[in-house]
Amino acid sequence: MNGIDDYLATLPDDQARCLQEMRERVNALLPASEEVISYAMPGHRIGKKMIAGYAGFTKHCGFYPHSGGIIPAFNAELEVRGFKYSKSGVLFTPARPLPADLLERIVAARLAEAGHG
Repeated sequence: MNGIDDYLATLPDDQARCLQEMRERVNALLPASEEVISYAMPGHRIGKKMIAGYAGFTKHCGFYPHSGGIIPAFNAELEVRGFKYSKSGVLFTPARPLPADLLERIVAARLAEAGHG
């Protein structure tokens, strides 16, 4: 096992499955990235820049593009879709995960911002 597998093993089963699926989607979106633990959460880094991170908490999970400038660009859509968010991340649950199309666009925006898009 690696650090991310160890991290996921500490979570309730539904969160672990949900975040494993997110991990696989992000791996597919960022094939050149390195999986790391950063800021005490699993994430994906290209070079020295964190591109995406995710975590499980007591009542929800979160996705974090490691930039305060990305999520605000999606605020209107997040509100329409009923997701809670801050300038640094989006909250979701295993019963209502972050949709693949939205995840893809957030990751693409972060890649562009980081100079990799």
